[in-house]
Amino acid sequence: MSTSHQYLIDDLSVSESWRLFRIMAEIVDGFEVLGEIKPAVSIFGSARVAPDDPLYADTAKLAGLLCRAGYSVITGGGPGLMEAANKGAHDASGESIGLHIHLPLEQKPNPYLTIRSDYRYFFIRKLMFVKYAMAYIAMPGGFGTLDELSEALVLIQTRRIKPFPIIFLGKAFWGGLVDWFRQSMLSRGFLSEEDLELFSVMDTPEEAVAFIRRHVIV
Repeated sequence: MSTSHQYLIDDLSVSESWRLFRIMAEIVDGFEVLGEIKPAVSIFGSARVAPDDPLYADTAKLAGLLCRAGYSVITGGGPGLMEAANKGAHDASGESIGLHIHLPLEQKPNPYLTIRSDYRYFFIRKLMFVKYAMAYIAMPGGFGTLDELSEALVLIQTRRIKPFPIIFLGKAFWGGLVDWFRQSMLSRGFLSEEDLELFSVMDTPEEAVAFIRRHVIV
């Protein structure tokens, strides 16, 4: 038996132990950076939206309205609609927070962050979104946006966290998904009617902010 194979388990154990320390350090860093922020709303959406897309302007407007209403804005800190939300918050002189994830294909943080927190692990980043957000707003997006939404919906459904507003903004975009929930999941008993009340579908930034102001007091 070669030496490398003989000590493979020992090497793995040491490697995993150090990884646990990195995970704990990342959690502690997140708590320290975000611990003093004002009540916040997380805004999710595609990283692939260009600044000249109407969705970019709508997202910036949404973030500005939230900040003027007394909320901080949290995003993933990257480009696209994350950048739009941080820009809207920054331009409204609000707290513009980015939870930046380090990826193999490097995603640079956008330049509109007033508070930045860095992560290597997606699950820790999702923990911070849930812990420090008092509401979620999902703009149109891809797998990442769906991942964040699913995490929050499951935690509320299973009563691991207190319910908070989850808004799908854009009926034309999200309507097909909601129809699928009803036609394919609810009809088979995979969801209950109460589960479909965990989120709301809206169309305008003003409508979303008014809803949050009624349910999240600052």
